[in-house]
Amino acid sequence: MSVIDKALSVLLLLCACLFSAQTAAAATPEPAQSSEMVMQQFAGDVEESPERRIETRTKHRILFLMGISLLVLLLLTGAMGIAMAAFGKDVFVPHMILAGLSMTLAIVHAATSIAWFWPY
Repeated sequence: MSVIDKALSVLLLLCACLFSAQTAAAATPEPAQSSEMVMQQFAGDVEESPERRIETRTKHRILFLMGISLLVLLLLTGAMGIAMAAFGKDVFVPHMILAGLSMTLAIVHAATSIAWFWPY
């Protein structure tokens, strides 16, 4: 038996297992729920416990520190780019690392601010 035949037989066996599991899952009855009941679960006001609640002032401080860090990273990335372009320094790898960190922090900063202060 060649390697291709063995791979095909393993693939066929996996497909058969997945198909049998899928038909078994489809055969089990699910409790009937109306769409209203589902929407009510999401519409309910869920109160946070006092231990998990973050004050607005603390949220602003966290976002401010993230913003300052982002500005520092952006300035360092720009300085590395200028050092490469204008002065011929070999700082491509640090420049790319700083650019990646800058983009990551920018995305995290945006996602955090949207999550905490949307729609305000």
